[in-house]
Amino acid sequence: MLSKFKDSVKSILPITVIVLIISVFFGNGSLAGFVPSFLIGAILLMIGMCLFDIGADISMIEIGSKIGTHLTNKRNIPFILIMSFIIGFIITVAEPDLSVLASQVPSISSDVLICTVGIGVGIFLLIATFRMLFQFSYSYILIFLCVISFIIGFFVPEEFVPLAFDSGGVTTGPLSVPFIIALGAGLSAVRNDSKKKDDTFGMISFCSVGPVIIVLILGLIYKPTSSYNQIVVSGINSSLMDVVRLYINSFPIYLKEVFMALSPIAILFLIYNFLFLKLDKKDFFRIVKGLIYTYIGLSIFLTGVNVGFMPMGYMVGNVLSNFKYLLVPLGMILGYFIVSSEPAVTVLTEQIEEITNGNIKKKIMDISLSIGVSVAVGLSIVRVLTGISIWYFLIPGYAFALIMTFFVPPLFTALAFDSGGVASGTMTATFLLPFVIGVTESLGGNILTDAFGLIAMVATIPLITVQLVGLIYKMKIKAVYADPVYNEEIIDY
Repeated sequence: MLSKFKDSVKSILPITVIVLIISVFFGNGSLAGFVPSFLIGAILLMIGMCLFDIGADISMIEIGSKIGTHLTNKRNIPFILIMSFIIGFIITVAEPDLSVLASQVPSISSDVLICTVGIGVGIFLLIATFRMLFQFSYSYILIFLCVISFIIGFFVPEEFVPLAFDSGGVTTGPLSVPFIIALGAGLSAVRNDSKKKDDTFGMISFCSVGPVIIVLILGLIYKPTSSYNQIVVSGINSSLMDVVRLYINSFPIYLKEVFMALSPIAILFLIYNFLFLKLDKKDFFRIVKGLIYTYIGLSIFLTGVNVGFMPMGYMVGNVLSNFKYLLVPLGMILGYFIVSSEPAVTVLTEQIEEITNGNIKKKIMDISLSIGVSVAVGLSIVRVLTGISIWYFLIPGYAFALIMTFFVPPLFTALAFDSGGVASGTMTATFLLPFVIGVTESLGGNILTDAFGLIAMVATIPLITVQLVGLIYKMKIKAVYADPVYNEEIIDY
């Protein structure tokens, strides 16, 4: 626990310090009223992230791995595919990030959108499982799905496109990511072929592309309006006791929200364990304890981020809009450090290092993701300042990433597309998006076409940075094998 808490402090502290510096040097006193709430939120984020990481390790990852291994051992293809659909639906409707975005989508009921996206993820997780079992080409299927999404997107009203691509990012959040990664690891664990590790990852990317297609199809049916729900700014000019009271009153709301989100996953585990796994008491109660850690940790984290970070992100955007020449560099700095605060990113990078036996270091993945998100935020602000359509960024970005799939190792292709979905998580939806909305409002831009789309950008650019890491990795491996000394050692052995 101490180790996890130190990691969470290292993750949250940089972005906290940067926001405080911005408040002091650029706020002109207008952000002072938000600082107490923001600092309390930062502390809650540290505590919540620590507990969530512990809980994810001993519950979500264990559940996903055991179910995945059992499904593969059962060798009943229809049963495996049916369970993949059910799991995809359950973990999607449970995802808190999706609820945040669904409340912003005009003209469509949140419940309708969440259920529709849940069905979409269920279908595409089924497709991902089918691909893994029969070892079809990951790159070709991904290229086909991306082309389909772009074709549909050209027929959808402009206001709907950024929201559709944003939905693909938020469906892979703190609850779904550890579960899906472990499910993929479990499904591939019983295989003995050389492509086993390559297929461990890649399921998250299918669960990101699926919602984009589904929401774009909804855009053909529903006519969007030019409205969105305003961000409620709280905590200004309040005493410390008022701020504490605000957190106390808000905490039960997120306790209930996370309980409703986590319950389907817990029920799935209980039923699956009763019918198939039949774990001994020690393993069973360890997973139950992990679910409790996950529940409490995520509730604390969401309280801190929604009450403390979302209003501050919005106000920082408002304030910095007065310094146009600093918007891009400061936005990029915020983007660089915010990604380390994403709970799902921590889970992914740790799993990558573990599954690859340390060959792909967590630190390298963290840096590549940070650079990718930094560039994405910078480009998003350029969009706000210029009004350029998001298509001019998404099409070249995905085209480059898809072309790179033919040149980088398959493992890095899967990692890249998984990383894009994971990087666009809770902190992006509740801090970076409000930040860009604040900038857009102050500059008189169109919120739906200019501010929304940030999550899509954050899900796109890391594809390129991670693949570039894969290209460097491939070149280094070739250099090692081309070394005569290395070859002699292999021959002698």
